[in-house]
Amino acid sequence: MGSYSSDHLLNNLKIVGKPTLVTPAEETQNGLYFLSNLDQIVPFTFSTVYYFKSSSESLVETIKDSLAKILVYYYPFAGRLKLSEDGKLVINCTGEGGVFVEAEVDCNMDEIGDFESTNSKTLSKLVYDIFDDEEIVYDIRQAKSILDVPPLSVQVTKFKCGGFVFGLSVNHCMLDGISLVQFLNSWGEIARDLPLTMHPFLDRTLLKARTPTKVEFTHNEYAEIEDISKDTANLDKEEELSFKSFIFDPVKLKQLKTKAMEDRVLQTCSTFEALTAYMWRARCQALKLHPDQIAKLYFAVDGRDRIDPPLPKGYFGNGAMFMSTLCPAGKLLESPMSFTIQLIRNSIKSVTDSYIRSSIDCYEETRTRASLSSTFLVSTWSKLPFHTTDFGWGEPFSFGPVPLPGLDLFLPHGEDRKSINVFLGLPASTMKIFEELMQMDIQSMN
Repeated sequence: MGSYSSDHLLNNLKIVGKPTLVTPAEETQNGLYFLSNLDQIVPFTFSTVYYFKSSSESLVETIKDSLAKILVYYYPFAGRLKLSEDGKLVINCTGEGGVFVEAEVDCNMDEIGDFESTNSKTLSKLVYDIFDDEEIVYDIRQAKSILDVPPLSVQVTKFKCGGFVFGLSVNHCMLDGISLVQFLNSWGEIARDLPLTMHPFLDRTLLKARTPTKVEFTHNEYAEIEDISKDTANLDKEEELSFKSFIFDPVKLKQLKTKAMEDRVLQTCSTFEALTAYMWRARCQALKLHPDQIAKLYFAVDGRDRIDPPLPKGYFGNGAMFMSTLCPAGKLLESPMSFTIQLIRNSIKSVTDSYIRSSIDCYEETRTRASLSSTFLVSTWSKLPFHTTDFGWGEPFSFGPVPLPGLDLFLPHGEDRKSINVFLGLPASTMKIFEELMQMDIQSMN
């Protein structure tokens, strides 16, 4: 790190000109575009940033022109969300386009660092938030919600050294992580004048609710959890959140799996199972939840190959099934780690075609989105190849999400991507306890 800091970027980043709308390069299909019930349950915007070491004078033109071209293939991104007659979200394919923003900062990229050394407030400035813009740069009519607001926005932030940060904001109802990687890689191919390796499969009616609906299982993913830890939990909703990264290298990951199997209940243990179980337990302990408080673990399981027949290659949308595991906090902490892993493993095994169809039908009947009360929400990106995004200036040397309260991410770390960066947010006082727990456990495993 040089003489600058993330705070310097926060105070000196400037928008060049005004945000503009980039429309598809060719006329695209219009009308209403169906969103499945797996799309309906995640209608929030999430943002990611990608750090590139170099570019050229054609950077902005290349990104804008290739965006216009990729929107021909992914035309729903150029539309606007609206409510259908039955009260569900659909895309009105208007062809209005996505938002493009050019920004610059008067320092070199190596003086700022990478994703892991950029604080959360600065990360939020590397993506464009339409609701923070004092001017209405197009006709959103003072929108207070996601409706009628572009579901995609892009910000390119240029540095003096020629490096740049590519910031992308999308509404989660449009796609999940797998589809996002596909979209970005296709966009990069267009930018490099290459043919698309994979075309998007756009028909989401494959995941339409059945008629009549048939709910065959109990769906804890929609369960409302009563908060009985108000007087005991170390969770002040008014306290500012602190976001931290915890790096688990291959040695630590192996130690975690060994610890999970030490009582010989388990014969095998995956990295995801061991790390998720460990982090869930540590989080409950740091929060000082009441022993009878139902703790909820919420995580995504890719359903593309679990659906019968499997979803087509290139399926564009949310193909992941959000699963939930429930357990009283006291029982979770007093039981061995193998017990927690068995809970997680049973949830993963239950994701079958019948279960996914039942969950889709359950939402169709209840229109109830997942409750996140007392919930540890995990999203694992450690095996998603975000690092392969290339607009013509090589792959990003660093990438990650703009923090979202309540969302914990497993990100790849290191040049060989064999380590995992656990990126999470907690109230500052709770984070201090959490860090102490991490340190004690690491010392005990060494």
